[in-house]
Amino acid sequence: MNNSRILGPDGQPLRVAQLVEPQTAHAIQLQREFQGHPSRGLTPSRLAAIMLAAEQGDVIRQYELFEDMEERDAHIYSEMSKRRRAVASLPWKIAPPKNPSAVEKKNAEQLQETLESLDNLEGILFDTTDAIGKGFACQEIEWQRLGAEWQPKSILHRPQSWFQFKRGYQQEIRLRVGGGEGEALQPYGWITHTHAAKSGYLERSALFRVLVWPYLFKNYSVGDLAEFLEIYGIPMRIGKYPPGASEKEKLTLLRALMQIGHNAAGIIPEGMTMDFPAVAEGDPKAFELMISWCERSQSKAILGGTLTSQADGKSSTNALGEVHNEVRKELKDADAKQVATTLTRDLIYPLAMLNGLLPQGDRRRCPRFTFDLAETKDIGAYATALPPLVKLGMRISPTWVHTELGIPEAGPDEAVLVDGADAAPAGVAALTRAGLAVATSQAARGKDREDQLAALVGGEIDPLITDWVEKIQQLVDTAPDLEHIRQGLLDLLPSMSADQFTRAMQHALAIGGAAGMFDALEDSRG
Repeated sequence: MNNSRILGPDGQPLRVAQLVEPQTAHAIQLQREFQGHPSRGLTPSRLAAIMLAAEQGDVIRQYELFEDMEERDAHIYSEMSKRRRAVASLPWKIAPPKNPSAVEKKNAEQLQETLESLDNLEGILFDTTDAIGKGFACQEIEWQRLGAEWQPKSILHRPQSWFQFKRGYQQEIRLRVGGGEGEALQPYGWITHTHAAKSGYLERSALFRVLVWPYLFKNYSVGDLAEFLEIYGIPMRIGKYPPGASEKEKLTLLRALMQIGHNAAGIIPEGMTMDFPAVAEGDPKAFELMISWCERSQSKAILGGTLTSQADGKSSTNALGEVHNEVRKELKDADAKQVATTLTRDLIYPLAMLNGLLPQGDRRRCPRFTFDLAETKDIGAYATALPPLVKLGMRISPTWVHTELGIPEAGPDEAVLVDGADAAPAGVAALTRAGLAVATSQAARGKDREDQLAALVGGEIDPLITDWVEKIQQLVDTAPDLEHIRQGLLDLLPSMSADQFTRAMQHALAIGGAAGMFDALEDSRG
């Protein structure tokens, strides 16, 4: 009972005790540690010392500082939350390996059901993305046996300060227990995600290493701004007492000064006066400028730009914001692919091995955790472009169309939509006809593809041009002089929109480009 027939990544049989009892169950020292807060009284020299110590193997203070940064800086928290939740909220599935057998498809479906039954999968995904800022994140798995099936009982995030690194041919993350080089992580017991912002060792590749200096400078500027407001935000009040005033009279004057500062009312003995001298005006813009620079630097490092976070009103925020949003999509896709790879290795593979769903233990045939990263496609554009392409003889796979549009293929026993050209809108009917044409037969190729293309385009453009010509001809025939023709043309201009003509030309260019690519492919095949 001590050893199972299941082999770990090292090729040795796993011990059942390692599965049912978490590795940190007896790490009392780690569980009772109180986290430090290096950001208190942080100075440039102290920050440099913390980073240097991390490079030399003492990473505890660095990762405690990273926790403080995310907790105390609202801007860092906001930007990191956007990036992390963009991944955690993505739809996902368990995909079988390439060219799967019927058994492999069934195994993938079983793993899908197992993951869907987990209570906090979205939380597990979110905790995995903690590595985006800190370089790595470890979650400990506690296993349980439910009938004949092994399932995770709990998956808990562990602080980065619980771990240390061992350098070798590959850098290894180890649990910080026992002194020395620490303790190796148990196989099948951890989800260990590494997420490098730049190349290098883990202690130097974290994104927060880039953010520590803007964080420090911003803290200085915020403190200076608070001091500025304390000095210049409250008007100066000076009381004057006559010579020979008693201590009681002086105290009365002082109380009056304090009272008038808070309540705008007070009393003083006769013969005493109060002055409110004008102080030199200060300018807080220098502090605001520094704070703004720090936050923009943080946004650039985390999201790749600033216009998805805030707008300054000075830039073309609509156009540039779209560009920056594309950068965010690229970051989201890259983050999601890295997270999916880790979950496949550290969660799906152990589940498959423990439950006998991967008899040969071949990682290449293991089902994969994948995110759906496809963007929503314009069905109308496909409905317009597909029928002409099919008429030109292009062989378009129905499976590809379903994948591009995100429409799942119907099962063999499911009801399907049929051609409803009489009732359906033009775009839907066109798309339906295109699908039927692809599924049943391929259109015969014309001898002259250019003539076919010209006829298709002409069918859209000719009515537009004819309508314009008729209106202008009627104007010229009825106008008494050139001035009336000029005014008539100006009146006609709003109704002669080029939008439909532009769309027709776009369709023509798209169809022509696709036809050219198809011809080139046919030529290459000989």
